[in-house]
Amino acid sequence: MTSLLTNFPANKYALSLHTTTPELGLAISNFAGETRSNVWNLGRDLSSYIHQYLIDFIQPQTWSDLAFIAVAKGPGGFTGTRIGVVTARTLGQQLNIPVFAISTLAAIAWSQKSDNQKVIAIEMPAQRGKVFGAIYQLLPDASGITALFLDTVLTTEAWQDTLANWNTDYQLIQAQSGLAATVTSILELAYIEWQQEKRPDWSEALPYYGQHPVEI
Repeated sequence: MTSLLTNFPANKYALSLHTTTPELGLAISNFAGETRSNVWNLGRDLSSYIHQYLIDFIQPQTWSDLAFIAVAKGPGGFTGTRIGVVTARTLGQQLNIPVFAISTLAAIAWSQKSDNQKVIAIEMPAQRGKVFGAIYQLLPDASGITALFLDTVLTTEAWQDTLANWNTDYQLIQAQSGLAATVTSILELAYIEWQQEKRPDWSEALPYYGQHPVEI
């Protein structure tokens, strides 16, 4: 494992949100053996209940215990992605703590981490018959992740051509359901960046819609 630049402060926690699907995923950790997470299928009620679920979930911790926020930035559903990013930005601004916006596809790749270095191709359905595609390399000893082919919306044919012409072995994952369960991966990837002394301002957390480039 690469040497870590910064230790996580004692008695502090980090919170992650995953809302890019009809499910709400939340995770919290102090990175010292205490981690908990949960997923709820809220469907269209996500916007109405996310704040109450957050309040209930973080207990017994409080907002002042948080050192940073992490959020799945997409790709995913437009409304859910927007809700999660806006919520994370609001919390980061009010608490004056960093907000890490993490790719949904990177989190899926990270969920496959092991002690072996490998390449993960992620395919996820998009609208109008297209797909979101990305290729990530997991670094040795689960020390991080590198994007070899950034999250992109493509036709099915273009994605198949990309894979056919890829010059290294890869594992293909078709991401279709249960994505909110990777909320712990969102948290872990943000923690790696935090250890590298990255401290993104809440205003830097932007959603990735792919087919819907809308600013918030």
